Amino acid sequence: RRIQVEFVSANPTGPLHIGHGRGAAVGDALCNILKAAGFDVEREFYINDAGLQVRLLGRSVFARYQQLLGNNIPFPEDGYKGDYIEEIAREINNVDGGKYLGKTFEECGEFFTDYSYKMMLENIEKDLKDFVVVFDKWQSEKELHSEGKVKEALDALRSKGLIYEKDGATWFASSRFEDDKDRVIKKQDGEYTYFASDICYHKDKLDRGFDTIIDIWGADHHGYIPRIKSVLEAFGLPKEKFRVILIQMVSLLRHGEPVQMSKRSGAFITLREVIDEVGADITKFIFLTRRADSHLDFDIDTAKEQSAENPVFYVQYAFARISSLFRQAVERGVQSSEFKVQGIDFFALIKEQEILLIKKLLQYPMVFEGAALACEPHRITFYLQELAGIFHAYYYKHRIISDNAELTLARLGLCKGVQIVLEEGLRILGVNAPERM
Repeated sequence: RRIQVEFVSANPTGPLHIGHGRGAAVGDALCNILKAAGFDVEREFYINDAGLQVRLLGRSVFARYQQLLGNNIPFPEDGYKGDYIEEIAREINNVDGGKYLGKTFEECGEFFTDYSYKMMLENIEKDLKDFVVVFDKWQSEKELHSEGKVKEALDALRSKGLIYEKDGATWFASSRFEDDKDRVIKKQDGEYTYFASDICYHKDKLDRGFDTIIDIWGADHHGYIPRIKSVLEAFGLPKEKFRVILIQMVSLLRHGEPVQMSKRSGAFITLREVIDEVGADITKFIFLTRRADSHLDFDIDTAKEQSAENPVFYVQYAFARISSLFRQAVERGVQSSEFKVQGIDFFALIKEQEILLIKKLLQYPMVFEGAALACEPHRITFYLQELAGIFHAYYYKHRIISDNAELTLARLGLCKGVQIVLEEGLRILGVNAPERM
């Protein structure tokens, strides 16, 4: 079965914030889970590069560019105000000098808009790459318009009697399906709404042959779900093929207190700032410690601790600790560099923590299956924390490598099982499994 997962899809009008980061972590982990479960998975980023928001970005950069060169024109009242606006304006000046000084936005607005959003998109792609999140396809909204797909989709709905004109605008009769009211698809000024593009985009996804399409959205888009289901029903497509995962907000804390907003973004904490301070592994793991639709408190200080309070350190340290055991075993001649379980008498494992570890390892296939069916990566995170906790308690209480050769091999075999599952679970979450810490 083919599954498409569309996630992040942030407007290219500013840096990624930590909410986008949580969506990226959930989407990436979900894709890894589904792929490991045997599905053919495609990761897609939808670029909102058409409409008012990208033009507002262009206006904001244009105004700052003029101001930098001494032409003190007013800044758009609702413009983007982060430091990145000035950074883009300075780069344009460095490349083109004063070429656009004194011109009106109508004369050069297309250039400022295209240059600005493409530069932001490059930054977004770089931040995601550094977060170890990559996409198979970047779908442009503008291309859907230029290729005539938006008009084609709306014409198809019109032929079904589902498009009508009212008050100078064009409407989709979505209330005939699951939506609570009809929706505007073209405004009085002739401008298409974002919903018009979404109608086309979701039809196009299923036209590409995907058996299931999964959208990962911010929780504030909850009301959008019945709209898209209405679209699918209107086209005679099975709405059961469409699934949405909602991502709740993240509160960034330091010493238990809310962190001040970012100067660079002007309104929020950027994903880049968090990655630079605590690292991609820790950031991603913590984003996955709770259900996607639950609010998450992310404490920077806890994330930097090397203790059991830091969940990712606790899990990674369990893997590194086992790796160290196997290095010791090789040094002492207990085993060769390639550990083999054949011939090991596991009936020697009779201690309480050993039985607990064995039972926990046996649970992993069920946990994995549940995570895949429910599309809930946090189940893997919970499991890894519990497995690491049982292992650390076992390690502190029992000597793994001892003078009893038979017992040593049995315990190393058990540790190898824990190591394999920890590595697999961390890989699925998109987190490294370091052999040394």
